[in-house]
Amino acid sequence: MHRDGTGGGVAAQENLAVMPCFALASGFLTGKYRGAEDLRGADREQMASGYVSEERLRVISTLEEIAAGHGVTIPTVALAWLCSRPTVAAPIASARTAVQLPALMESVRLQLGDDELAALDDVSARVPA
Repeated sequence: MHRDGTGGGVAAQENLAVMPCFALASGFLTGKYRGAEDLRGADREQMASGYVSEERLRVISTLEEIAAGHGVTIPTVALAWLCSRPTVAAPIASARTAVQLPALMESVRLQLGDDELAALDDVSARVPA
């Protein structure tokens, strides 16, 4: 499995597609957890706390900038980015409430530009494995 959860080179070499689960990294890629204080007492505190780092917060900032440019939410961009990967058939993301569903559903309609995809690829490549 590639460090970005997409199956990486093996999936591409074998002409396979993957369905990555925890596509929003236990809520971290929604942008609501920017540090330990945001996680304290949260339902996903244990699962998402391992994602908080300076490099990963830069990914969130990039997602946030792109989301603002499209008038959508951070998770919409995160899922659209993941869907753009050639080996991803469909990311698996869960919603705890009905209010969260529109952001997930909008991701299939959002088309990210090449420059946006490159920015997200670049900033995520700086996250230690």
